[in-house]
Amino acid sequence: MQKNEELIPHLFRTEYSKITIVLAKLFGFENIEVAEDIVSDTFMIAAETWGQKGVPANPVAWLYTVAKNKARDHLKHNKLFTDKITPAIKNNSTETYEVEIDLSEKNINDSQLQMMFAICHPAMPAEAQIGLSLRILCGFGIVEIADAFLSNKETINKRLLRAKEKIRSEHIKIEFPGSNEVSKRLDNVITTLYLLFNEGYYSLSKNISLRKDLCLEAMRLTLMLAENELTNHPAVNALLALMCFHASRFEVRTGRDGESVLYEEQDTSLWDNSLITRGEYYLNKASTGNKISKYHLEAAIAYWHTTKTDPPEKWQSILQLYNNLLLLEYSPIAALNRTYALAKADGKEKAIIEAEKLNLEGNYLYHCLLGYLYTGVDAQSALKNFKAALKLAKAQTDMAKIEQYIQELNGSL
Repeated sequence: MQKNEELIPHLFRTEYSKITIVLAKLFGFENIEVAEDIVSDTFMIAAETWGQKGVPANPVAWLYTVAKNKARDHLKHNKLFTDKITPAIKNNSTETYEVEIDLSEKNINDSQLQMMFAICHPAMPAEAQIGLSLRILCGFGIVEIADAFLSNKETINKRLLRAKEKIRSEHIKIEFPGSNEVSKRLDNVITTLYLLFNEGYYSLSKNISLRKDLCLEAMRLTLMLAENELTNHPAVNALLALMCFHASRFEVRTGRDGESVLYEEQDTSLWDNSLITRGEYYLNKASTGNKISKYHLEAAIAYWHTTKTDPPEKWQSILQLYNNLLLLEYSPIAALNRTYALAKADGKEKAIIEAEKLNLEGNYLYHCLLGYLYTGVDAQSALKNFKAALKLAKAQTDMAKIEQYIQELNGSL
């Protein structure tokens, strides 16, 4: 059995958000702080009691029982019970009524899905949706959220407080929208999970374990959508496939010191084949319907990046997928990535012409790409761009990698 000092943090990560969401659904979204306080108190009692008496045979059941009892006590002795809960009870003999707090696996899953839709309500700003998802759905602490956003505790606290005020002012409820609204609202949910995953996958945070946790939480929540009849849409499966393909290369995208490792320099033997297989499964599931989303295109691009050889059609296929993606939804990063694919498909000279048209002078990745493209073509231009990238880069690990390229070029002149 895990030691107490290891078990409590583990259970906090896995159970805190589940209990909080069920209680918030019972009390009303506007009273989520009450739910958070009850669950926090439950874990404090667990730390004290287990430290003195030892860990119970079933720690999760123990937590659920204590949380239920504390929630019932709160309802019975709080104005919330008489003003809100009691009027909803049809039976007049309310003094003997025992509030049902359902912490079954099914109700927890349903409540988490409903909470996703509540957090991703159209009235909520995108930044607030991600912050609340990390806090409520994933159980991340304020310090962890601040680290993920490269921010500080004060900023994150203010952001979450504003988000909770929005919940109250808009009277947002924890429930599935009507059947006609699910598809419309699902777009917001998928976008938030996509951004949540990207926050971990592309984050500049040095905390590798946190970055990985962000990705895993986004994948867990997306899997819940894929396993529910109401939300098992092609775009959901496409997003899950994309996450699986990206996660399969997570460990080799950064070097020993945290520096970025170029795709062509990655050790393919360290890619996670089981995640690649799962990605292929969900990409096949995403092929139903007649609508192609950006998640379909990005998942297909990510699929080709998990092929360990370079068959003739690989880079041409990736290039065409990027062309379609940019037509569907333009982004500078996608345009940069397309230029790399163009270099692999049709040569660096053609890619240089296309890259310079982007004119992203303030972006260090842009100059890194040009430095790579000019290497072997025009050493002076390569040096010029790597030096520009060095001035714009913020992470020490990236700066060290760029300096290495500069030294190699100087050595070849």
